[in-house]
Amino acid sequence: TQHMLFSKLLEVGNLVGRLENRMVTVVTASDLVNVNHLNFIASQEDEAKVLHSAGFARLFSSDRKRVENALESCKLPYGRGESIKLEDFTLEVYRHFLDSLCPRTELSREDDGVLTVDQMTEFINNKQRDPRLNEILYPPLRPAQTRALMERYQHDQAQLQQGVISLQAFSSYLSSDENGVIPPDKLDQSEDMSFPLSHYFINSSHNTYLTAGQLAGSSSVEMYRQVLLAGCRCVELDVWKGRTAEEEPVITHGFTMTSEICFKEVIEAIAECAFKTSPFPVILSFENHVDSLKQQAKMAEYCRSIFGDALLIDPLDKYPLESGVPLPSPQELMGKILIKNKKSHKPSNSTDSKRLTDQPANQSSEPLSPSNNTGEMEAESEEEEDDDDDDGKKVSEGSAEREAVATEEMSTLVNYVQPTKFNSFEASKKAARCYHMSSFVETKALEHLTKSPVEFVEYNKSQLSRIYPKGTRVDSSNFMPQLFWNAGCQLVALNYQTIDLSMQLNLFMFEYNGRSGYRLKPEFMRRPDKHFDPFTENTVDGIVANTLSVKVISGQFLTERRVGVYVEVEMFGLPVDTRRKALKTKTSQNNNSVNPVWDEEPIVFKKVILPTLASLRIAAFEEGGKFIGHRIIPVTAIRPGYRYIGLRNEKNQPLILPAVFVYIEVKDYVPDTFADVIEALSNPIRYVNLLEQRSKQLAALTLEDGEEDTTSSAPAGHTPVAMTPKASAANQQATSTGRVLHQNVYLYCVPLGSIESLQQSKVYQKEQRRHFKELKELVRRHQKKTSELLRDFHNKYKKTARQCSKSRASRSDDGEPDERLQQLRDEQHQQLLALRQEQYYSQKYLQKEHIKTVLIRRLTNMAEEIHNTQMKKLKDICDKEKKELKRQMDRRRTEKINQAKTKEKHLAEEEKIEINKSYVNEVVQNIKRLEETQAKRHDQLVEQHNELLQEIQDLKPKLQAAIDAEFQEKFQCLPGEIEDFLQDRKLELRGQSKSRSPTPHETLSEDD
Repeated sequence: TQHMLFSKLLEVGNLVGRLENRMVTVVTASDLVNVNHLNFIASQEDEAKVLHSAGFARLFSSDRKRVENALESCKLPYGRGESIKLEDFTLEVYRHFLDSLCPRTELSREDDGVLTVDQMTEFINNKQRDPRLNEILYPPLRPAQTRALMERYQHDQAQLQQGVISLQAFSSYLSSDENGVIPPDKLDQSEDMSFPLSHYFINSSHNTYLTAGQLAGSSSVEMYRQVLLAGCRCVELDVWKGRTAEEEPVITHGFTMTSEICFKEVIEAIAECAFKTSPFPVILSFENHVDSLKQQAKMAEYCRSIFGDALLIDPLDKYPLESGVPLPSPQELMGKILIKNKKSHKPSNSTDSKRLTDQPANQSSEPLSPSNNTGEMEAESEEEEDDDDDDGKKVSEGSAEREAVATEEMSTLVNYVQPTKFNSFEASKKAARCYHMSSFVETKALEHLTKSPVEFVEYNKSQLSRIYPKGTRVDSSNFMPQLFWNAGCQLVALNYQTIDLSMQLNLFMFEYNGRSGYRLKPEFMRRPDKHFDPFTENTVDGIVANTLSVKVISGQFLTERRVGVYVEVEMFGLPVDTRRKALKTKTSQNNNSVNPVWDEEPIVFKKVILPTLASLRIAAFEEGGKFIGHRIIPVTAIRPGYRYIGLRNEKNQPLILPAVFVYIEVKDYVPDTFADVIEALSNPIRYVNLLEQRSKQLAALTLEDGEEDTTSSAPAGHTPVAMTPKASAANQQATSTGRVLHQNVYLYCVPLGSIESLQQSKVYQKEQRRHFKELKELVRRHQKKTSELLRDFHNKYKKTARQCSKSRASRSDDGEPDERLQQLRDEQHQQLLALRQEQYYSQKYLQKEHIKTVLIRRLTNMAEEIHNTQMKKLKDICDKEKKELKRQMDRRRTEKINQAKTKEKHLAEEEKIEINKSYVNEVVQNIKRLEETQAKRHDQLVEQHNELLQEIQDLKPKLQAAIDAEFQEKFQCLPGEIEDFLQDRKLELRGQSKSRSPTPHETLSEDD
């Protein structure tokens, strides 16, 4: 009956056409979970195809006069309350309206404002054509082709017959999809999908179930649907043992205050949306903490029954799980779901089964504290070297901090994505098991990238690596994925719920190749005969570097507000290619945000070493820094010339009107060597003078090589410090030995550094200030929550007091109202207590993470860096000491021989032989003594360095014990502090309310 009334109300039965063709659905959402659908039903199908709004003045409410003038120029009504008829607002009128609303002064010409066919052909071939294209495969445009292009945009037949195109038609061509900054085929699936799985970047999510922060955020099944629909191909499932009577496994962030969701519902959501956007394989990254045989069996059964044939259980015949066999390709795994879970290679014995099943499902666990567990960071701690903290060793019954032992049912589901402990790149290369993969926290991955960049790239050629955010990112922020794409890491997992710049880069990256979630890595990252260093500053073998120039000319409809706007340009890629905020234009004049013109000097990226991994970001901001929109474009896909760049919001969704007009030049990089040759040919005199100037500059750097030759003729005032004045042999020897000893003492007195000196360094102080800001921000957020809670309870008390006051006349017994007020007081006390406990848990968690990831590791790394620097300095000074010693002794030998030449010939020859013999013995003895002294200094430096490292390691348990003691005392005192706080506030409010004489119930509620 209700459906019939609804149909009658909408007159659905009397409408023409199919219902689905007459419906227009508008989808709005504040985030990925809270999605709203608004459906419109048109009376006819044709009406549904046109979505028209005449609220132009409302769109640019801050510049109403501009809109009215534009409407007047189009001879359209613009008065208040007037409307525009749909038949009057044709496409031509709409174009004219936009031209009037946003005049393009930067496109105007000094002549009659038209372009001929020849001028248009020259413009397209010289300005719009990509010089990197082969002229044989992609020949320049011919006049006949230009004329055909003009016919598509020039609607004035008279001008078309004259062979010219108007400024308006030319502007239409520039803003068309045909002249887009990215070729349309780049967005389609165009990459070869037949290479092994390890040859692709794979769109990946971290803690997919969370909608907000890592400590107290809500979990949602809807996140899995939205992430998969967005093109993600690897999602994470943190599975824990369910504590209800049904014993259903749940998904949550363990040992935090995040909510739980049902494992089965998540599997159903994945099955529903896995292949809606992309047909290529989905990887389910399980973090399995279910220490119950029964519930693990349920997990395996749900995967088998719900996924059905889509679940890949047995390896493909062509790709057995053997050493040296590569992974199958995305093409061969189309429509398949792969499970990543710890795999047990031997069947569990009865003891293990008993240990897993004897524990009741509803057994209570430890108090949930963030410091008891760090989620995935500890769960995957096998991939890290020393992730053991004191709390991590206390494993309670019913909740294991590390992942649970995989049962046989779950192990049989794991094949090509088997997580294993990472030992070293050499061990992985020797084993050559491509189906083994390792996960790295971002800090550990960055350490491997810094110390062994080439080996990391080689590892990623055959095996998968997954990078996930560090545990201190409790606000669900993200690291820069570009860092690890540069090393060929495939599964760079990010927090999808946080749309920061890192996530925006990820959305851009996987927008291409048909949003398949897979991007083919560059060839040198795949071929075994190629070696690549992500930190290289030289051109990569086989890759032509690019030179890129961007000139920001103007903007169109950037914002409806009347405010100044500016544009920033930056580059992301290899470290040598990355340039943040490379260009920032001036703020537009007169608060013009509709058609600002900058026309400033272009920014030139002279040498982009690796264009295949580089991307250009153009972003627009309001004055004051408010984000308007941006666009991220791969360098290899950029089309040069005059281009409109339509901006997008943070979620990579296109904005309707905002655009930036730019002129881009892209060409192959020409080294400076050839530029010098061209300069020499054009100006030979200047080139010769420049060479002479360089020779003089190099002379200062090469002084050591020619020092002996120039010493005899050097002026007395310019004698090198290493030279000794001419004296007797004994004096020279004493002076030489004294100088060597002086150098030894100088090196020996260089301080190695203590913990105190390391803590005074700028790097360490910067980390401490950042940590202090994190704690300060955490306390500020909780203070805000406390204030809101107190305000809410204050309002409740006032309302309850009024109700009690009214009931006194009708009821003599006030016990019930008193009981209601007491309940409110108890509820307030409990909620304040819970809020402060949450704050303490978070503070304790952040401080212990800071000790482990910053204090200890940072101090250790700094000590290693200082030690390496001093060892290198020691080696350099030792070499200089030997060289100086030989030079002094050789000079003394030469002087002795010159003195002997003044004697008789036969005596001179005998003395010369004796001098040479003594010289050889002296050199051997002195160098031997010098090397012994140097060896002692080396051993002493090593010993002091080891003592410092041990002192740093001993610092960790002391600091953690201090934090435990501090927060234990805080938790014990917390109930009393809350009670004292409420009493103080009660007295404070009582002092503020003395102006009137309230009833006893009113006094009680207001005081509390």
